[in-house]
Amino acid sequence: MRRTDLDPTSSPSAAFGVQLRRSREAKRLTQVSLGKIIGYSDTLVSSIERGTRNPTLPFAVQSDNALDTGGTLELMFWNISNTALLEGFSEYADQEAKAVEVRHFELGIVPGLLQTQEYAAAFTAAAVRRGKITQEQADERIRFLLARQRLLGRKQAPWFHFVLDEGCLHRPVGGAEVMRRQLRHLEQLASRPNITVQIAPYSLAEELPFTMVVTLLTMADRSVLAYSECQMRGFLVRQSETSRPLERDYHQLSVEALPKAASLEMIRQA
Repeated sequence: MRRTDLDPTSSPSAAFGVQLRRSREAKRLTQVSLGKIIGYSDTLVSSIERGTRNPTLPFAVQSDNALDTGGTLELMFWNISNTALLEGFSEYADQEAKAVEVRHFELGIVPGLLQTQEYAAAFTAAAVRRGKITQEQADERIRFLLARQRLLGRKQAPWFHFVLDEGCLHRPVGGAEVMRRQLRHLEQLASRPNITVQIAPYSLAEELPFTMVVTLLTMADRSVLAYSECQMRGFLVRQSETSRPLERDYHQLSVEALPKAASLEMIRQA
């Protein structure tokens, strides 16, 4: 059979197809054998790998289980179907799922990967009340977030480093009880061996190098991608000349932020 080579950057469906094929071939499975394992025809497997058909959620989940991808395909499925994401974020999430190291700075709120479901739901409910998104889109956002969060506990999980502005601990999202449970969840995650959380205290004042969200993704080939966003869209930068200054600023920030033990104590006090 003639092999169709897709450009994974051409569409979310193409990216899914390329990832499915790579994962299948890494397990030395044919389309026929994978189809038998997951309960679908080899014709459907072939169509999805060629990008001519979109996967369903059950297909993505079954393929993840069969290919031991750590939930990557499910996450990519939500990128295909989710219409409620900030423009540009889908491209970032595809790369986040493949990264070996994630460094993230956040202003004002707990980052999505570290949020409890009820904390995240407080934001989506507010967006619905403002008329910015529909309830269906709000539900999509929550499902997508939960799929992303599987990165934290998968086999060979990336190493995560978070620096949170102190304001993240004091904004009472969802009310006092929701916030209390969120901070306890944050404390528990920060105790994992592959997750480091530091707090950038208010006392850093004007020395804080970032005034917006910044994420640095280190990929398997040691290249570094940078991501940030404004109110309207997100921006993923692949050029090293752009990411290097952000890396230097992030390194300086991690030195000046509170150490891990002191950060955990501040979380407990909050």
